[in-house]
Amino acid sequence: MTDATGPLEPLGRPGQPVLDRLAFERLSAAHRRALKLHCYRMMGSLNEADDLVQETFLKAWRARSQFDGRGSARGWLYAIATKSCLNAIKARSSARRILEQPRRPPSEGEATGGPATELAWLEPYPDAELPDIADDRPGPEARYEAREAVRLAFVAAIQFLPPRQRAALLLCDVLGWSAIETAQLLGGSTASINSVLQRARATMGNRYLQGRATQWLQPSADEGVLLERYMQAWQADNLDGLVELLRDDAIYHMPPWREWYRGRPAIGAFLGSVWSNFAGYRAAAVGANTQPAVGVYALGRHDSKWRPHSLHVIEPAGGNIASLTIYVPPLGPSLFAAFGLPPEPVVS
Repeated sequence: MTDATGPLEPLGRPGQPVLDRLAFERLSAAHRRALKLHCYRMMGSLNEADDLVQETFLKAWRARSQFDGRGSARGWLYAIATKSCLNAIKARSSARRILEQPRRPPSEGEATGGPATELAWLEPYPDAELPDIADDRPGPEARYEAREAVRLAFVAAIQFLPPRQRAALLLCDVLGWSAIETAQLLGGSTASINSVLQRARATMGNRYLQGRATQWLQPSADEGVLLERYMQAWQADNLDGLVELLRDDAIYHMPPWREWYRGRPAIGAFLGSVWSNFAGYRAAAVGANTQPAVGVYALGRHDSKWRPHSLHVIEPAGGNIASLTIYVPPLGPSLFAAFGLPPEPVVS
C-alpha cells in the first residue's frame, strides 16, 4: 500500500508484538500531523480534526494487540481515522461545512442579516500544523498534488460530497490508495468503490474546476509582494488600494455571515460600508491552507483598545486576488489562538 508520503512501512516483523508504549509514542509523533490534516479534509473543521486525531490514537492504542506488523502502521491509522470521521459526520446535524449557502445569489450593498452562527462554516487550517508536504510524492492513483489538496477552495468543494464519496475521493485521489485498498476499508466491492469515485469526480468537476489551482501550487515572489501590499492597505487605512488588488471577477466570503460578493465594484461597495467601523487596523501575516493569510486587529473607537477582529485567507492569481475569505466576528477572533496569533498586535 502507498499514500502521499510514499510506501507504507510495517512496524517490526510479522507475527510479533510491535506496539509497546515507546513504539506507539514514536508512531503517534510521526503521523499526527498527516492524520489531523486527513480529518480536517473530511470534516472541514480544525477543532473536530483535533478531537478526531486524539480519538484515532486512543482507539489505536486500545486495539494495538490487533496489529501484528503484517500491514502498514500508517494505513492502519488512516483506516481508524477515516472510520472515526464517518461516524462523527453521521452523528452531527450537518454532513458538511460551507463557505456559502448553496443556491444563495451574491449580495449587493450592505450586509444586514447578522452572523449565522447556527450554520456549520468551513474553517481554515494553519500552515504551521501541516505535515511536510514540500516533497510529497502521491501514490500512483492520486489525482491531486499535495498542496492543491489543502487549498480552501478544494476543501470547500469536497464538503459537498456525501461522506462515503468524500472518504473514497480523499483516499484514492489525494492519498493515492487503490480502489481495492479503499474497498477493504470502506466495505463493498472494488466495482462499487469505482462507481462511488466516478460520482465524486463528477461532482468535483462541477464544483472545483480542474486545473484551477495548478498555477498556484508553489509560492511565488509575487505572492509575497501581494501579501505585503494587502497588509499595508489595511494598516494605512487605504480602502482604494485594497480594492485595486482584487481581480475584476474576485469573490469575497465572510463567514459566519451569509452574504457573499462577486466582482470588484460589489466588494468595494460593501467594504466601504463597514471600513470606518473602527479607528484603525493592524495586520499580522500567517499561512492558511498553503495560501497567504492575515490576522487583522481592530482599534475600538470608544475604548481605544486593540482586539482580534478577522482572519483573512487570500487566493492569489496573476498578481491579484482571485478570492478573499475573511472570517469575521464572532468566528474570526476565535481562530487567532490556533494560528499562533497573540490577543493584541505586536508593535515592532
